[in-house]
Amino acid sequence: MKYEPKDHTFAICAYKESPFLRECIESLKKQTVPVRMIMTTSTENAYIRSLAEEYGIPLFVNHGAAGIANDWNFAYHHCRTRLITLAHQDDMYHPDYVKHMLNGVNRAKHPLIYFTDYNELRDGQEVSGNKLLKIKRLMLLPLRIRAFHGNIFVRRRILSMGNPISCPSVTYIREHLPATVFIPGFKSNIDWQAWELLSKQKGEFVYDRRPLTWHRIHLESETSVTINNGNIRAQGDYAMFLKFWPGWMAKFIMRFYIKGEESNSMEHKEK
Repeated sequence: MKYEPKDHTFAICAYKESPFLRECIESLKKQTVPVRMIMTTSTENAYIRSLAEEYGIPLFVNHGAAGIANDWNFAYHHCRTRLITLAHQDDMYHPDYVKHMLNGVNRAKHPLIYFTDYNELRDGQEVSGNKLLKIKRLMLLPLRIRAFHGNIFVRRRILSMGNPISCPSVTYIREHLPATVFIPGFKSNIDWQAWELLSKQKGEFVYDRRPLTWHRIHLESETSVTINNGNIRAQGDYAMFLKFWPGWMAKFIMRFYIKGEESNSMEHKEK
């Protein structure tokens, strides 16, 4: 059975009072195919409620356990469609994102996730070729070959060197995935942990090399907060590398991986 626009939902994960939430919503409303949207939050406030009401988006409030993994699971489980995209409130989507996503998953035999390349937004300017983006694209080179989308070995070797998959760009094919995708407990790398779990399953990681999302980097973003808290980030990174490598090799990789993250942080400060 082919997937259609009615089979997909954007779940917008709203937190506190992001000044970029409206831009995110507008980018979803500008999709070239009809879209369903819901909004979820664990920090209900007048700002979020007003935007949900203005755009006619159903709002669901998480009164349960806090934390990013719990918030993402809450959003995921409130979608009733076969395809789910967790839209992060600071990020934006290309008007053809859903169109290309549907084409991609419909060409696959047993898709698990669909994800795209992305550019960054820094101080309102689009960045398409910094050091971090180039490294991630290099890591994903094997998945430009469709035959490797379903290759467990290739997927795990890519993830064993870091996390090149942009979480906001991912669409989840719900019927092919476990009931719970995100495992609470990690303070960072919640998405990397999910990809590692899913990488062991039979099915396809459908990679679209087109940059169809914009990931915003700013001082209050979760990415920036986590990178600037070196101990939390390092502990999470090391725990992830241990899922692929023995301890001595994980420590060796960490020496270079931390330098890469410091470089990304300095790039942010310079801009």
